[in-house]
Amino acid sequence: MKMTRLVEIGSLAMVGVLGACGSSTTDGAGGTTGKTGQTCSTLPPMTPLTAATKIGFVQLYEASGLWRTANTNSIVGEAAKRGYNLVYNPGTTDAAQEQVSRIQELIDAKVDALIIAPHDETTISPMVVAARKACIPVFIEDRGVDNTVAIPGVDYVTLIGSDMVTEGALTAQWLINKTAGKAKIVEFEGTIGSSAAVGRKKGFDLEIAKQPGMQILVSQSADFDVKTGHDVALQLLPKYPTADWIFSHNDGMSFGIIQALQEMGKTSGKDIGIVSIDGTKQGAQDVADGLIAEITECNPKFGPILFDTIEKYSRGEAIAASLMNTDRTFDSTNIASYLPEAF
Repeated sequence: MKMTRLVEIGSLAMVGVLGACGSSTTDGAGGTTGKTGQTCSTLPPMTPLTAATKIGFVQLYEASGLWRTANTNSIVGEAAKRGYNLVYNPGTTDAAQEQVSRIQELIDAKVDALIIAPHDETTISPMVVAARKACIPVFIEDRGVDNTVAIPGVDYVTLIGSDMVTEGALTAQWLINKTAGKAKIVEFEGTIGSSAAVGRKKGFDLEIAKQPGMQILVSQSADFDVKTGHDVALQLLPKYPTADWIFSHNDGMSFGIIQALQEMGKTSGKDIGIVSIDGTKQGAQDVADGLIAEITECNPKFGPILFDTIEKYSRGEAIAASLMNTDRTFDSTNIASYLPEAF
């Protein structure tokens, strides 16, 4: 696949140089060797930060993702603030293989560290291993990888993100309290195979299964996308006229669902309720306006904690296998206090 030119953001300052690890010049499996021609068999170290180092950033491509845009802006902005040299290619499609190509491009460019927001757990995990073999320390953000393939503390330094299972569980607990344990639910899942969709579904479904008066009528992916959420809602909701609640894995799909309901002559918040996850500014406003009943926060502003962690790692400090944000729930009772900080 032909890739677009890499874009470097920020000045050269305070970014680590990799120390060599391993001693062989090949990995025995055709893997890419590191900056010195060596292959690392375990987590590569970083030496003290210098002005000569580059950090590659491989973001998950979303054409209309408000959360993703806020996440990108936080990381790019923090890199610029600290004077880091961030090598960033925003991508052109949401295909998993396109992200694989972007990661490989940065491995071939011999960057000194990699930040990756994985498209999904399965496809991207081998690329994390490939980066480790090339002696490039990897920092995973937002979504996770398959830890049976890419092992934390061995193949990558840490995962910085939110606890997706807890987000799903918090949403379910709010809905249980709101409905006194009685609801018929249609679930709109995110991208199939992504840790966000897998975790949110697991957390939500497990809590709902404990309630004999609550039932998930159907669960279908709408790919975390506004248009897909709209289209799936038009196709799915007429088949389940008894549904009185919708669980949407993100605000983007919720916006599409709200539009679809309007086209069907129904009103969100009156004919059917919606619970969502993200905390976008539009989503928060929809809560204030009564169109969404509840939003569970998924904070996208990872830039500060991400670069704090890279700095600590370069100094040889121990890093936990995962660093999780604390997320909150918002409804009509407390949304006004959150609106000013919504993204």
